[in-house]
Amino acid sequence: MKSEPELPFLRFVAPGVRTLRPYEPGMPVEELERNLGVAGAVKLASNENPLGPSPRVQEALAEAARGNLALYPDDGAFRLKAKLAALHGVSTAQITLTHGSNTLLGLIAQVFLGPGRCGMYGEHAFACYPLVTQAQSAEAVVVPSLPADHPQQPYGHDLEGFARRLRSDVAVIFIASPNNPTGTWNAPDELEALLEHVPAQTIVVLDEAYYEFQEPDYRPRSRAWLKRHPNLVVTRTFSKAYGLAGLRVGYGLAHPRVTDLLHRVRQPFNNGTLALLAAEIALDDVEHVARCVALNAHERARVREALHALGLRVLPSQTNFLAVDFGRPAAPVHRGLLERGVIVRPMASYGLPNFLRVSIGTAAQNDRFLAALREVLRCHSPRDCE
Repeated sequence: MKSEPELPFLRFVAPGVRTLRPYEPGMPVEELERNLGVAGAVKLASNENPLGPSPRVQEALAEAARGNLALYPDDGAFRLKAKLAALHGVSTAQITLTHGSNTLLGLIAQVFLGPGRCGMYGEHAFACYPLVTQAQSAEAVVVPSLPADHPQQPYGHDLEGFARRLRSDVAVIFIASPNNPTGTWNAPDELEALLEHVPAQTIVVLDEAYYEFQEPDYRPRSRAWLKRHPNLVVTRTFSKAYGLAGLRVGYGLAHPRVTDLLHRVRQPFNNGTLALLAAEIALDDVEHVARCVALNAHERARVREALHALGLRVLPSQTNFLAVDFGRPAAPVHRGLLERGVIVRPMASYGLPNFLRVSIGTAAQNDRFLAALREVLRCHSPRDCE
């Protein structure tokens, strides 16, 4: 069979983009119901907040939607930046707001990575780190994870391994603590020791998307570190504990010179009017965030115990999800859950084919997942139970 000739414009595609595989998001409920004819499905695949945004946010958005949305938003985000500056004890010149924290990761790569430079991240790290590194045609330095039998953080980030593999051409280091998709984390002292070891010209990105779900003793002292380490960038999001995943608001804290560089490549008006308003109000409703965190802690412990009772290994987690080891390829289990209307996340693309990642939902959603899982595990093959 004759192969089609290459289209002429492909010669100018950036080398890194040529072989880049796009990010695969969690399956939407509508897609499952459409493809498999399943009704009333539940989605526990994308680490979303099952309680959603604050009721105050919902009321404010309903009112604001009746306003004049024909005008561009405040690109300087004056009110939201002022609140964030007060919360974190930084100046507004240290804050970069983006359309979700993923966009911020891309801006960091755009500014600091490129041919002849390296991005460093851990094995089983968040999928966006290799994406943004390769998109800039930079080399990836992937640090092997801690061993599967590590007593505290199996499959976690080996920060001593990061330090050993540092090279003069490593321009950016990406570290998520806690990490997605494993749920594992690094102690504040470990993170601080790495910061002290990294040369001043290397940007260290500390991704704290799941910060609010961590117990206080485990939380990094990142705001204090910013004063001593101008090469540190801390990223946060409103998508998780604040329940605003559908509005896409993320932000970074960094030295003003770093922030200035990021603003040079940030697209104008990348946060909409409603998104900025929602984030402002969400910051004020600390009681709602506390309820979300408390529900997650209680249900995470309950689901973990139920999974252990099924003889399954569960990685330690300080997030709103659990990584579950089935001891064999998890694809048939994933398929069986889909057929029963439960969407979770397979982890083969992260190099963990025996694992599924399940987000922590409401008590009813978690019960639905556990009941479906028990049914699937009783079957030699998921289809045997149809």
